[in-house]
Amino acid sequence: MMRGEVARLNHMNRSICVFLFFVAVPLFAQQPPEIRFHSVPDFLKLPPDLHLGEAVGVAVNSKGHIFVFTRGNSTGPTYGASAAQLLEFAPDGKFLREIGHNLYAWSFAHTVKIDRDDNIWVTDKGSDMVIKFNPLGRVAMLFGRKQEASDEGAGPLKHVKPPLPPIDGMFRQVTDVAWDAAGNTYISDGYVNSRIAKVDKDGNWLTSWGEPGDQPGQFNTPHSIAVDAHDNIYVADRGNRRIQVFDTGGKFLRQFTIDVPADPNARPAIGNKPAAPTGTMAPGAPWAICITPVPNQVLFSSDGFPGRIYELSLDGKVLGVFGKSGKQPGQFGWVHEIACPSQNELYVAEILNWRVQKLILEPTR
Repeated sequence: MMRGEVARLNHMNRSICVFLFFVAVPLFAQQPPEIRFHSVPDFLKLPPDLHLGEAVGVAVNSKGHIFVFTRGNSTGPTYGASAAQLLEFAPDGKFLREIGHNLYAWSFAHTVKIDRDDNIWVTDKGSDMVIKFNPLGRVAMLFGRKQEASDEGAGPLKHVKPPLPPIDGMFRQVTDVAWDAAGNTYISDGYVNSRIAKVDKDGNWLTSWGEPGDQPGQFNTPHSIAVDAHDNIYVADRGNRRIQVFDTGGKFLRQFTIDVPADPNARPAIGNKPAAPTGTMAPGAPWAICITPVPNQVLFSSDGFPGRIYELSLDGKVLGVFGKSGKQPGQFGWVHEIACPSQNELYVAEILNWRVQKLILEPTR
């Protein structure tokens, strides 16, 4: 090789190195900051004869009372057991009461939410029902219907392909609920129908949108739902690893993903580490979303692996991240629902650790 050619190649290599340096530095600088936080130890005070099962739902009302929906009080066989119990705690964690003991709709707990009037709403994945309680704990409104025990062939829902057409007013493994400023209710009809239903404040069915798929407006398990102060509807499309945003009529507005690289040494909360995590167990796949109150609204989202919680702006920018999978305080075992009464105070319900943690985030971020 001629001397001039060697010099030209050396110059080219130096130029490539300089280019990569200037490309890599901004990418490194854009990594979201780690949010400092602590978990309040032994926050919930349970009576001696009461135990949580899988904690799948947590919500906070205007008085600071904490509501926990748990797969506890289980009766029956391993498969098809009744596993749902709704509990209320005071702001200091003191146990107050059980709501809806032995309710006909209780089958397999999924989420609990509190509306602006302090009504308590729960979604039960097993009975395919949404139940609204008034603040006194009495049933006020019902959506959906559970299978009759006397029906021939009563049993688990079939995940057939192509999927069965959805039926207005009925659900197939419902997952979550939220409301707009007019009092309309949005229900994520999650595991089978993969759609969003809308009913008015009087309980009248208005419309639904969505179907199984991965295109805009389609879903692969819409698992959690939230509404911001401008009535934008945020849907945690868990199986597609994205959050989709709609207007109140179901018009697709935008979508975003949470793309924060996982620590290569991260461990799963249970089982073997997936070789190539995809779908539900992919880093950033939204299991639970929560939007804080006005005036400064942000969105929190959790994933199953590597077990982190993310803080995002409403346009999808990741503002910070914290946590990892584990069994100790401040670690997480499948965060299934988040309550966020403020930007610096979160409550998280965990499936694998059978607990609710109260988290205090440092406000300096």
